[in-house]
Amino acid sequence: MANGELDTSNNKSQQECQVHFCSSSSPKSLIYPLKTQILRSLNKLQFQHNVSLIVSLTVGTPPQNVSMVLDTGSELSWLHCNQTTRNYQPDPTIFYPNQSTSYKPIPCFSPTCTNKTQDFPIPPLCESDNLCHATLSYADSSSSDGNLASDNFHLGSSDNISGLVFGCMGSIFSSNSDEDSKTTGLMGMNRGSLSFVSQMGFPKFSYCISGSDFSGLLLLGDSNVTWLTPLNCTPLIRITQRLPYFDRAAYTVQLEGIKVSGKLLPVPKSALVPDHTGAGQTMVDSGTQFTFLLGPVYNALRTEFLNQTTGVLRVLEDPNFVFQGAMDLCYRVPSGQTGLPNLPSVSLVFAGAEMVVSGDRV
Repeated sequence: MANGELDTSNNKSQQECQVHFCSSSSPKSLIYPLKTQILRSLNKLQFQHNVSLIVSLTVGTPPQNVSMVLDTGSELSWLHCNQTTRNYQPDPTIFYPNQSTSYKPIPCFSPTCTNKTQDFPIPPLCESDNLCHATLSYADSSSSDGNLASDNFHLGSSDNISGLVFGCMGSIFSSNSDEDSKTTGLMGMNRGSLSFVSQMGFPKFSYCISGSDFSGLLLLGDSNVTWLTPLNCTPLIRITQRLPYFDRAAYTVQLEGIKVSGKLLPVPKSALVPDHTGAGQTMVDSGTQFTFLLGPVYNALRTEFLNQTTGVLRVLEDPNFVFQGAMDLCYRVPSGQTGLPNLPSVSLVFAGAEMVVSGDRV
């Protein structure tokens, strides 16, 4: 269990858009455009949520167009593969390994399968054909299943990554299949040895999401972009010891407290740090749609937010209603009301940095 998964996506997008420029500030860095894609769900209430960050690139020889969800919370990148079709149909949501001369399945006895998968939550298996078989599962109950393989990935017109290891997944289960079927797969970006950024050898990467439109940039490597405003930084936490519930490959930060309109919640420090099993880490996850908190921390935030919105918003009095299995505090807003009243801001306090969420983003 994680103490918190911080959703770093921008929730304002109404359509799929893309930046129309791409340049590199140095030969050792790549600047790549992102798309944002809004995912819609109807479950009693209609509202928009779950913005995915989409990277478009090509894979294989000859290159096939694919689109991948940028996910800093997972390691192995994967593509939805069709291993049986011989007549190639240019479907950008499916990768056809039979059509790529550079595609290579990874055998069980290879060092990649035996040594570099140690941080996989589910250890790989050896299939009857001696191929390395991987099963991935995620917090939203989605999963994918297939073989490890390598192929050439092409970023832009000239950048070619040869032999990048990924999952060629033939079986995919999704909690939101209608929307997830619009992309080919997932780009794992955590600290694991088989993540996309680790295999490319970039010691740094960053992604920027515009606050004024629906565009973004993925920056791989060092960059001297002059238009970036000064940043507040918080250190990443490493634990070398193997603990059963601590994800060592995740981007872990120290949450020190939460404020509601400047008032610090009465939460003990022990509720914000991992316990002896590793449970309770706070990780940055671009593939997660909501920010999640452990029970004691969430309950304190819920209580204070309720107190500060008394007389401002009308609570939905339905104790049995929970949206998407995560939100049990909902309010009634008159259908003719075009905007929200002034709401309390919520600040996540980290070592050296504070992130303030206000308005409808709360």
